[in-house]
Amino acid sequence: MYKFDREKYDKRMQWFTHDRFGMFIHWGLYAIPARGEWVRSTEEIPEEDYIPFFNEFNPKDFDPKKWARLAKQAGMKYAVLTAKHHDGFCLFDSALTDWKVTNTPYGKDIVREYLDAFRAEGIKVGLYYSLLDWHHPDYPAYGDRQHPMRNNITYKDKPYNFDNYLDYMHGQVRELCTNYGKLDMMWFDFSYDDLTGEAWRASELVRMVRSLQPDIIIDNRLEVSGSGFGSIATDEPLEYSGDYVSPEQIIPQTGFKDSRGRNICWEACITMNDNWGYCAKDKNFKPAEMIIKKLVECVSKNGNMLLNVGPDARGNIPAESVEILEKIGAWMQKNSDSIYGCGGCDLPKPENGRITKNGKTLYYHIMENSIGGIPLQGISLDEVESIRLISDGTEIKPLKNWIVENYPDVVFVQVSNTVKLPDDIDTVIAVHTK
Repeated sequence: MYKFDREKYDKRMQWFTHDRFGMFIHWGLYAIPARGEWVRSTEEIPEEDYIPFFNEFNPKDFDPKKWARLAKQAGMKYAVLTAKHHDGFCLFDSALTDWKVTNTPYGKDIVREYLDAFRAEGIKVGLYYSLLDWHHPDYPAYGDRQHPMRNNITYKDKPYNFDNYLDYMHGQVRELCTNYGKLDMMWFDFSYDDLTGEAWRASELVRMVRSLQPDIIIDNRLEVSGSGFGSIATDEPLEYSGDYVSPEQIIPQTGFKDSRGRNICWEACITMNDNWGYCAKDKNFKPAEMIIKKLVECVSKNGNMLLNVGPDARGNIPAESVEILEKIGAWMQKNSDSIYGCGGCDLPKPENGRITKNGKTLYYHIMENSIGGIPLQGISLDEVESIRLISDGTEIKPLKNWIVENYPDVVFVQVSNTVKLPDDIDTVIAVHTK
């Protein structure tokens, strides 16, 4: 009989709640048509019209070491790669299928190359595995609202045995957990309609994963979709509830609490543009300034950000994504102490930014300048041990003048002699309290 062990849970989540920032990598055959990772479903492409991409896949520019260096430079502490997406194509050398990267012109095991490169940079490694599979003959097609052949009448009476698919799916997850060394994270995607929880034989699956990878962290999508929370919000999570909530393309209004008021771990997975997989025409990239502020927002609400890149058919991360990550990295190089190991605090959100906290240190993220001094609301002078500008360690003394005398319960500081803040994206002030 399964019994949730909160002590073990808290221990395995320590690195996750410390590192806060990760890289998501969506890559596969869909990079060739370059219309997003759902292209086979949205355009209802028959199998025979999708196979040519398999025969063509040969990303000659793929350099996993380059990807890993970029992630490290951006300040990302962990990464997750799509080992298998919904189209069923495997970026690893599975013994259970021929629909895999080692049978393409590229010929090499991309999962292994990715793991070796990212581990070498000290980045924790995870693998994404889709519960869906539009290639497998025993995955339901006609009438399934996701499958490319959902409306193809020739599939209406085609027999399938879903247990055969589940055996295959469990077998592939076993391969990933057995053949590639220590994995820090398994990112399952996703439950929907009647396919949720034990429909995937989820307890059996999680039991197997944890027996092979005792310290692994698992998302919550065996139980729910990206829009749900599941039993992780209760005092007794189910065996397959996963370890954290996974909101997609949105940052929640507040952090999450369980039924007893404890913080729930969560991670917002976010695209840089409007697609996860490479989409040549999608140039709607979020500016680095916005992503930095949203990362801070996640941390201030006790959450993580998993930021996506979608490499092209040749294996290059788009130039726009590289530029964004370099800008994020420049900010993180100076300000990462306000991200790593930090979470939210009980103080209300300031009008001019946000607050993150690590122990007795409050990090005031100033995203808008003030007139008459920057207010550090929520603390009093007698609580302050020191105030520093985090980017260079500059001492900041509290303002004491007639302008601020009417606000004795607020600490005011000045960080610039001009109307501009030292960092026009987010100037971070560290307040070390007694």
